Amino acid sequence: MTENSGFPQRIVCLTEETTETLYLLGEDWRIVGISGFTVRPPQARREKPRVSAFTSARIGRIIELRPDLVLGFSDLQADIAAELVRAGLEVHVFNHRSVAEILRMVRTLGGMIGCQGKAEALAGQLEAGLARVRERAAGFARRPRVYFEEWDDPLISGIGWVSELVTLAGGEECFPELAGQALGRNRIIADRLEVPRRAPDIVLGSWCGKKFRPGSVAARPGWGAIPAVRDGYLREIKSSIILQPGPAALTDGVHAIQEVIAEWAARP
Repeated sequence: MTENSGFPQRIVCLTEETTETLYLLGEDWRIVGISGFTVRPPQARREKPRVSAFTSARIGRIIELRPDLVLGFSDLQADIAAELVRAGLEVHVFNHRSVAEILRMVRTLGGMIGCQGKAEALAGQLEAGLARVRERAAGFARRPRVYFEEWDDPLISGIGWVSELVTLAGGEECFPELAGQALGRNRIIADRLEVPRRAPDIVLGSWCGKKFRPGSVAARPGWGAIPAVRDGYLREIKSSIILQPGPAALTDGVHAIQEVIAEWAARP
């Protein structure tokens, strides 16, 4: 432990990706509170008190922990952030939605705690890993059309960083026009038959908070002729490794996506 005088030493993380980043930096000693949804790294749930969900938080408990920095993410935590600011706490809300912005988050967080060198090294490792993914994808003979489903009712797709990682891993995003939309409500596919029209070769499901059910997807009216349904390429990507814009998505998440694409590309 190296306590850098003048930098935050009591941090509350309202989402998982900043928690994981601080652990990877070896700066987890600074964390005094985490999100109840945190699963990476596993020891965080054992070591740190849980003080928030995603759109709600135990404000009184956070205040009791006397943090000198609270880290949040996105407009969905704006109300929590405002309440904490009114209580006199210092709050930083990240809003990173792309691969480049995830890497910038790592570097920014490192700078905020006086660990720029370690953060630059971590970001460099993540960038090198993505370069290896890109190099492997270049060797695939074919690129499948990939539909990634974040939610099943209504259909939601097109998460920015996920779309980038699909492309990086060797696939073609079926709904590229949605990838620039930050809010989930702007990424709803209103016409469920639009997915069959785009004919994905692979369907990847990561239903936030519940298990992906390939059988129910295959049984949707009009979906039977989709190549992914016909050929059995309906696969789950665990939410914990892809739905948070952090190191997990740039490592385990993109690797899981690429394994499915590699299997598809290797077919005769």
